[in-house]
Amino acid sequence: MRLLVTRRMTDRAEAALRNRFDTTIRDDTTPLTSDEAAAALAAYDAIIPTLGDGFSAAALAGGPHRCRLLANFGAGFNHIDIAAAQAAGVAVTNTPDVVTDATADLALTLILMTARRAAEGERLVRAGRWTGWHPTQMLGMHVTGRTVGVVGMGRIGQAIAQRCHFGFGMRVLFHNRSRVATAFPAEQVPDLPALLAAADIVVLAVPGGAATRHLIGAAELAAMQPHAILVNVARGDVVDEAALIEALAARRLFGAGLDVYEREPVVPAALAALDNAVLLPHLGTATDDVRTDMALRAMANVVALDEGRALPDRVA
Repeated sequence: MRLLVTRRMTDRAEAALRNRFDTTIRDDTTPLTSDEAAAALAAYDAIIPTLGDGFSAAALAGGPHRCRLLANFGAGFNHIDIAAAQAAGVAVTNTPDVVTDATADLALTLILMTARRAAEGERLVRAGRWTGWHPTQMLGMHVTGRTVGVVGMGRIGQAIAQRCHFGFGMRVLFHNRSRVATAFPAEQVPDLPALLAAADIVVLAVPGGAATRHLIGAAELAAMQPHAILVNVARGDVVDEAALIEALAARRLFGAGLDVYEREPVVPAALAALDNAVLLPHLGTATDDVRTDMALRAMANVVALDEGRALPDRVA
């Protein structure tokens, strides 16, 4: 079986993939274009794509293809046109579960960094502008006992909420399209603006795609309290970035912690200039163990295809 892996993986993952398949691994760290994706579909039996790779309707048109499986590296797969893949007879899988804890940990990192102005303080020290401790220096938000509103209560949303409840004694509110039962105290709020108005900290953990694009826009940001912070570990285009920049610049929000961006990897200069924005380079799952586990989870789906078994993580 000929396998294409569209980006470099950890050493352990690459060794496992090469030992099992006739594996080609791209050295380029940029996403596949739609034309490159179409060419790959014609040349390989299976592909392990990831964030941003151009498996659009145009790339998937004109099947049948040699490729029978897109074993996506990542839980999110909004860079793949699912309907077009189904029409072309190409199965799609993802890597759930293995990304949950790392992403939730990163969300808590952003909550603390934003609330306690950690990035701003670190820049102050590195620039040699810190003049010493005093009682009103860089006052931030006390996190313990606050109200967190989680938007999207899937695996990652629940892991974030658990950490907020058990680690920081927070009251947990959440908004989700379907009813969710939790193993810890949490209140489901059916109205998104009501949740935004009630929360001190809003964390976005929804899937990407057309249904959630600009879920948080100017009206939603206006519903939030002026002392509140917004954290996004979902997809960048869940937030209207221009509206967020305007709200932060006008100090209508205390701050925002972002790991993802609307036109990633482009970060607007106006956003980068804001002291009340904490900006990370999409580090949600960035540990060697987690990225290895993600690759092996994707590989397990390719192995299942090769052995004629049901795909364990099939999404289409």
